[in-house]
Amino acid sequence: MSEQAIPKKVLILFAHGARSASWAEPFLRLQGILQASQPQLRVELAYLELMSPQLPELVKQLNADFHKDISIVPIFLGQGGHVIRDLPLIVEQLRQDYPLINLKLAQAAGEDASVLQAIAGYCLRVM
Repeated sequence: MSEQAIPKKVLILFAHGARSASWAEPFLRLQGILQASQPQLRVELAYLELMSPQLPELVKQLNADFHKDISIVPIFLGQGGHVIRDLPLIVEQLRQDYPLINLKLAQAAGEDASVLQAIAGYCLRVM
């Protein structure tokens, strides 16, 4: 693939991971929705543990594919220990390992008011 054909920006959906492959289904659906709505963007999934690819492995591959603008969105409801402690350490190490990549880290998805409104709407619909 030529460097010109490579999408310039990458969005990584970052999730915890689980032993059961079926656990990832909502994340795969979210990835598909995002990719379909933004074809110029490369949308990937990465996990903290128990599933592949883990974030360092994925960023290594993205670097090899010449991607230099990467946003990471933790698909967590809250800012627990993994998002507060583990993820910033991983991202800092990635910034040291790949200084030419612009890595942006968003807050946990559940911290966004519109995400909470969407969940609230769902809760009310299923009553």
